[in-house]
Amino acid sequence: MKKAIFFFVFVVGVISCDDDKAPKYLLSEDEMVGIMVDIHMAEGMASSLPVSYDSSKKLYPLFESRVFEKHQVVDTTYTKSLEYYLRDTEKMKELYSRVIDSLNVKEKIGQEDDK
Repeated sequence: MKKAIFFFVFVVGVISCDDDKAPKYLLSEDEMVGIMVDIHMAEGMASSLPVSYDSSKKLYPLFESRVFEKHQVVDTTYTKSLEYYLRDTEKMKELYSRVIDSLNVKEKIGQEDDK
């Protein structure tokens, strides 16, 4: 989780010099949250597989492509939308707060299912 937050802070710095125009196919905030939740879950699945780190890195793109298929979005649309939302740090904090809340709910439901 810390790596993801660091990554997004880094990306904000890199793209903050870009113009403020919205991309042609901007995903809604709700769509972004849904995709980001699923991407974090895919990262978790890939990293928890009983395989080497190198193997999990090779498997992650498969998981990621399934996330995009599920949401009927191409990766470039997601990337451009992410870059757009990262320009507004307050908006990105809101989105990430929703992502974390959703992940916490999913974790809690998973723990209850294990009982």
